[in-house]
Amino acid sequence: MENMKSKVMVLGNKLAPKVGNRRDAFVQAWIIVKAGGLTLPVRGVLQGSRQEALRRLARYNPSEVRAVLVPEPSNPVDPAAVAVMVGVQGGCGLYRLGYVPAANTAAVSVLARQLPALNVVGFDTLGARITLGM
Repeated sequence: MENMKSKVMVLGNKLAPKVGNRRDAFVQAWIIVKAGGLTLPVRGVLQGSRQEALRRLARYNPSEVRAVLVPEPSNPVDPAAVAVMVGVQGGCGLYRLGYVPAANTAAVSVLARQLPALNVVGFDTLGARITLGM
């Protein structure tokens, strides 16, 4: 329990400047730590050829797909946007599958700096989910 409180304190303090409200930051930190991480849907998967990319990714085991979060401060729609780039292990290059939901960009930017890996936990022709573990 003490270790959990410590994680909540560390994460809450890092989230507070990004969220703007300490109470909300600590509530969000508690939810993330208690769940053991943060699982999010990838937004924007209906744009362009992303459905074709999802069909191709569905051929692979999720453990063979790697994901990278890339902040896009020059994004004209949302300067806080964080793109979800995916690729297959052993493949070359990454493909922009979509974006982290806007409501979660603060938590994701904090967690992504602390965690070594990002897992794609599921995808199908309707969408994808990613997980940042604790």
